[in-house]
Amino acid sequence: MKLGLAPPPPQRDLRLDLFRGLANWAMFLGHVPGTVLVWCSFRNYGFSDGADLFVFISGYTSALVYTRKMERGFVFGASRLLRRVWQIYTAHILLFMIYLAFIHFLSERFNAPDLVDLFNAAPVTSAPIEMMTQGLLLRYKPLNLDVLPLYVVLMGLFPPILWLMLRFPDAVMIGSVLLYLAARRFHWNLPSYPSENWYFNPLAWQLLFVTGAWLALTGAGRLHFLLRSRLVLVVAIAYLIFAALMTLAAHQPQLRALFAPALFELFNPNDKTNLAPYRYLHLMVLIILGARFIPIDAPGLRATIWRPLVKCGQQSLEVFCVGILLAFIGYFILQLAGNGILAQLLVGAAGIAIMTAVAYYRSWSKRVEKSSHESPVDGKKAPESTGALEHLVLRGAGSAAQVARGMDAQQPP
Repeated sequence: MKLGLAPPPPQRDLRLDLFRGLANWAMFLGHVPGTVLVWCSFRNYGFSDGADLFVFISGYTSALVYTRKMERGFVFGASRLLRRVWQIYTAHILLFMIYLAFIHFLSERFNAPDLVDLFNAAPVTSAPIEMMTQGLLLRYKPLNLDVLPLYVVLMGLFPPILWLMLRFPDAVMIGSVLLYLAARRFHWNLPSYPSENWYFNPLAWQLLFVTGAWLALTGAGRLHFLLRSRLVLVVAIAYLIFAALMTLAAHQPQLRALFAPALFELFNPNDKTNLAPYRYLHLMVLIILGARFIPIDAPGLRATIWRPLVKCGQQSLEVFCVGILLAFIGYFILQLAGNGILAQLLVGAAGIAIMTAVAYYRSWSKRVEKSSHESPVDGKKAPESTGALEHLVLRGAGSAAQVARGMDAQQPP
């Protein structure tokens, strides 16, 4: 069966890296509670925030990366995807353990028991074995550790979704919408520990992930007319202004006079758990405007000023994990040493600098690892599974080949 695939982009889409890096920075700043840093993120200026953008871009890039692998067969494509799922899962468990260890140690060392309650870490002392079990099952999540479990579930379910989407893209998209509507209508969600449900309902948030994949494979080309429509531009800008005022009104009582009470209550509180329709629409509007005003070949994307953001987007998993940990450490430092505005800004700047340094380090280390897989025989790459013994064999083969060529050169014709 011939698959109706969208042609691969002629060059790497730096917009994806740029905005994924921006999402990571925004989530870090938004996760330092009670500071001015939350006003440096964009969650207070519209219905959607960095988490929405992160999930959407993850779906888009996953479709681009794993489509060609899925062409080689479902088993091969699924194995590549599940390998990535395992990487995300192990990253989450490692972050989970370090995060809880920091909370427990600092609360004991500095006599700050409020940290345990604030960051939902009470099961560490009350039921440690049960906490570990539920953590491994992704049911127990301390404060701010909700995104990666969602990512694990969405990527874990993606192999059959991608396989079907390559054959019936519109049917899969319609199915995703129907599941989203049913989850909201019938309150479907996954159970959490010790009570309630997942903060990010996977049955609702899958809509963003699948939308990203659908646009990457077929939807973007068919909806390109939206980028050229002046009417869409006007409506999109009006909606963003409305969303900004409505969101700010939740924090600034004087702005509530702009809206009727019934209208204000439709949008506040913002339903993040079940991905309110206005959140989804807000992100789609941002994507339309971003694609309209920032084309894939925009020369400014390669400007030096954007390189840290691009690099953080390219190493998003590592940067995200470090950002979550830094947000907690930053909050603790501010509570311990003073919570002035200058101190808050310094914590934010230091956190972003560390995240950027981690991104550059991981980029460099990956280049080193890749170059170490270069075979000394004819400059060919060694297989991904090549270990230390295999490298020694290849080096020996390369040396033997060089000696043989030298002996041949010394023999008379």
